[in-house]
Amino acid sequence: MTPSESNDAPENSNGSGDSKSTSVIVNAIAVLRSFSADEPLLGVTEIAGRVGLHKSTVSRILATLEQENLVERDVDSRRFRLGLGMIAMAGPLLAELEERRVAYPVLRELTERTGETSALMVWNGNESMCVEQIPSRHQVKHLAPLGARYNEALSSSVQVFLGAENEDRVRQLLRSGSITLPGLDEDAIEGYLERIGESLKRGWAVNFGETSIEEVGVASPVYDHRGDIVASVLIPAPKFRVSQDTLDSLGEACAAAAAKVTTRLGGRAPL
Repeated sequence: MTPSESNDAPENSNGSGDSKSTSVIVNAIAVLRSFSADEPLLGVTEIAGRVGLHKSTVSRILATLEQENLVERDVDSRRFRLGLGMIAMAGPLLAELEERRVAYPVLRELTERTGETSALMVWNGNESMCVEQIPSRHQVKHLAPLGARYNEALSSSVQVFLGAENEDRVRQLLRSGSITLPGLDEDAIEGYLERIGESLKRGWAVNFGETSIEEVGVASPVYDHRGDIVASVLIPAPKFRVSQDTLDSLGEACAAAAAKVTTRLGGRAPL
C-alpha cells in the first residue's frame, strides 16, 4: 500500500474516520520502514523523499513516534533512528534474535557454574541493553532485567562495547554526556581509553562497585564472523559475595562463556 497524504484531508462524507485513520497508520509504518541497517540515521527531508510524504507530515509523524519511544534523535546529528520502544513491541519476537537464541543455553550453564545472574547485552550506539537474562538462584542477587539500559562509562558491558569503538567516537560520547563518566576531564578520558583497551586485551571488563557500591559486574565480548563485537556476556553479582580472587574466576568464566557464544555464532575474536 502506498503512503497517502489523506491524513491531512477532511474525513469522508459518510462520517467514518476509518479511511483517515488507516492512512495515518500506513504513513507511520512507511516512516518506520524507511530506516535500515545500512542507513540507521535519517533526517526529515530524507524520510519525506523516501516515503513520498510532505516534510510537515513526516515531522508530525516523527513527533508522535518520538513520544512513544519508537524513534529517537541522535544527539550529535539531530537526525532520527529507531528507538528502543521498538524492542518492547517486538518482545515476542526476541526469541528469533540469533545472538539471544544461541546464547541462552550458554547463559544457563554460566549461571549454574558461577551461581550468579548472567545476561546478554547488545549495543545501540549509545547504550548497552539487556536482551536475555538467567537469574541467580541466590535469595540476594543482582539482575539485569530485559530491556534495561546502561550508559555509565564504568558499567562493565559499556566498557566492552566502547572498547570496540574508534577512540575519537568514545571521546565524543563522553564529552557530549551520552556516556557518563565521573570527574570528566581530558585526563579522565585518556585514562578511560587506556582502561577499556586493557580490558579488551584481558578478555573481560570489570566494574567493582563503581556504578553501585553494592554491585560488581564483569563482561566479555561476543564476536561475529567479521571479528566485530555484536554482544556482551555480563555477570552482575552482589559485592559482598565477590572477593578479588572470586572476581578473577568470574572474569574467566564470563570470557569462556562469551567465547562459546562466539563459536556458536560462527564468529571469531580478532587476532
